[in-house]
Amino acid sequence: MPARRTTLRAVAAGLATVSLVEGLWGMRAARAQTPAAPDLPYRPHTVRSPDGVDLAVYDYGNPEGQPILLLHGYAQAALSWQKQTGDAALQREFRLVAVDLRGHGMSGKPEGHDHYRTPQRWADDLQAVIAALSLRRPVLVGWSYAGRVIGDYLAAHGQAAIGGLMLVCATIAARPGFFGPGVQLIGPMTSADPLTAIRGTQRFLEACFEIQPTPDEMAVMLGFNMMVPRHVRISLGGRRAEYDEVLRAIRVPTVVYQGVRDRLIAVPMAEHAASLIQGSRLVLREGIGHAPFWEEPQAFNTELAALARRARG
Repeated sequence: MPARRTTLRAVAAGLATVSLVEGLWGMRAARAQTPAAPDLPYRPHTVRSPDGVDLAVYDYGNPEGQPILLLHGYAQAALSWQKQTGDAALQREFRLVAVDLRGHGMSGKPEGHDHYRTPQRWADDLQAVIAALSLRRPVLVGWSYAGRVIGDYLAAHGQAAIGGLMLVCATIAARPGFFGPGVQLIGPMTSADPLTAIRGTQRFLEACFEIQPTPDEMAVMLGFNMMVPRHVRISLGGRRAEYDEVLRAIRVPTVVYQGVRDRLIAVPMAEHAASLIQGSRLVLREGIGHAPFWEEPQAFNTELAALARRARG
């Protein structure tokens, strides 16, 4: 009997060893079959807003450089800033942080008008990103609808934590003569019919550019525009945009950058913003539309770098 028990124990130990070896080989095989995660050109972050919305944040360039926080427009995404976040000279000198605003891109998309029509929520989103990434006196760059986001932030949190502002074809008021005919294209984008919404989005994107993107670039833009669902597109409208008092109080270096051929935001909007902001620089670009950072990136990036250096001191 003792010999039999010894034999059984040896067999059991052998089976256990075989099982362990098979398990290890299985793990190795599984790892071999799992594709490696691609090397990303940015440092990804997820920032939780105070009301629980997860914000997708993309962190490029020099971690020790002057921070530049890039905020996109209506139905767009952080990918709108590819010609800035992918610029080697900007990356060497600055920390470039692009955000998918709530309702856009890879960020959360809660339902209900209150999530998009309450200024405090936008202000707190921006504050949460600045705090979570420890951005020291960032330059805020706001394109189009993001002019409202910056206005909301300044109204709620002031300017003490920022180093500069760049308003790019930005919405800072809702008055006659401040908008171009292209804003009428937003209506079809909110259609319940998918084909109408897609065609409407195509026409809206075309109106964003005087110098049109390539077909491949436009395909990517249409893709990230269609990531913004109908309920978000509808909810983004219907709120006031009056920031005169906020703009009058600004004392940080500021550039107001505007394409003269913009079909969405008219030149008088930019001129009004510059007239309110003490010491601001108004840049009007001939032959350029609503997306100057994409249409003439070299000129835009030069202006942005100069502003960031001023903010850095």
